[in-house]
Amino acid sequence: MGILRIWEKLVLRYGSQPMIHRTLRRMGVRLGEGCRIYTQHFGSEPWLVRIGNRVCISNDVTFVTHNLTWPVQEKHDSLTSFAPIIIKDNCQIGVNVTLLPGITIGTGSAIGAGSVVASDIPAGVVAAGNPARVLCSMDEYEEKLKASHIAIPLDRREARKVLEKHFWGDEA
Repeated sequence: MGILRIWEKLVLRYGSQPMIHRTLRRMGVRLGEGCRIYTQHFGSEPWLVRIGNRVCISNDVTFVTHNLTWPVQEKHDSLTSFAPIIIKDNCQIGVNVTLLPGITIGTGSAIGAGSVVASDIPAGVVAAGNPARVLCSMDEYEEKLKASHIAIPLDRREARKVLEKHFWGDEA
């Protein structure tokens, strides 16, 4: 691994969001505005990744832009299979998601933690699982979120008190 690749990995892991964005663009990722990127796993072809505006990519998301060809390599000199990954605007990709080659995630969708996305996800839905499948619309998900909402203060200590009281009652 060259010194540039080591530097890129360090920036992607420990850098500020502006540093991460600059590094990803330099690596070839087409990255929109207002994104939050918390992964460093952009694979060997980062130039095949397109991420829209206001997208959040959580920790340990893996981008895979090529298919498995090793078992048949002895039969072929140069058998390769590549495809892009496209994430449209206003999406959230959960922790430890794997994005396989040739998929598009539609505008305003969310992918649940630990999912494997092997086919396109339509706009405005929540999808999860292995393989990822649509669970509900984003409107339905918003209603679920509103029903379980807990108002917490911005101050972390005060937020802890509110959450401990809510979940543990007086035993805290």
